[in-house]
Amino acid sequence: MSFVEIERGADGVMVIRLNRPDRLNALGTEMRNGMADAWCEFRDSRELEVAIFTGTGRAFCAGEDMKESVERGQAGSAGAPGLKTDNPYNDETLDKPVIVAINGFAMGGGFRLVERADLRVAVRGATFESSEAKRWLLGGYEHGVRNNLPHAVATELAFAYRFKAERLYELGFINRLVDAEELMPAAREMAAHLMTLPPASRVNTLALMRAMRPRVADEFEELAGRLKDHGAKDDLMESRKAFAEKRPPRFKGWDRPEDRQRTPKLRAAAR
Repeated sequence: MSFVEIERGADGVMVIRLNRPDRLNALGTEMRNGMADAWCEFRDSRELEVAIFTGTGRAFCAGEDMKESVERGQAGSAGAPGLKTDNPYNDETLDKPVIVAINGFAMGGGFRLVERADLRVAVRGATFESSEAKRWLLGGYEHGVRNNLPHAVATELAFAYRFKAERLYELGFINRLVDAEELMPAAREMAAHLMTLPPASRVNTLALMRAMRPRVADEFEELAGRLKDHGAKDDLMESRKAFAEKRPPRFKGWDRPEDRQRTPKLRAAAR
């Protein structure tokens, strides 16, 4: 069984489906490599112009495969043996539109996969979570900016609170909210509309809309880089071990207690 299934339509639409429902489509190495192959095929195809990205089972994608990380003894996927690095969807270098059809949980890395899509359709009751605050030393600070969310909502998202699809629809994060049986028909209807457009219009409009997406200012990205290293690195694996072992985590916090009072600040404010 392939962890990533592909449908290549004669209508110019490609469906990419995550298919490891027993692990909630978690992002293990094999899943990541399957996605990389699928997105490279979509990028290189001369016949396929729109992608629908979805999952099977109760989840669209639960994010990092925590059990695999614990087995490997390393947080995240960076440096995983055999991991393919050419993935134009993750690199945001595709010049073709992607519609994500969210069939269930979208957590952590799964939330990021949703966020990269150009158009979003979700089933009622789907659950979303930006999980960085649980797994790293800095929460998902950039998601609110990228999605034009109010600061209070962005703060809630950064601290890994969960959101239902209904609320994200009201906030403008989701384009369509549908019953489960209408998920793929709604996504296909959106794809069919895109295919009616002049090809140059579809490509050019996509290029400009992506260029207009908000981005975190350089000064904040520089601060984020320093904050990501502020704390006990042992807590990264402790988070994953606790999840895999189904127990509360025992966090250390800081290697030296005095570091608690040395939180990095914006360089402009520090002068």
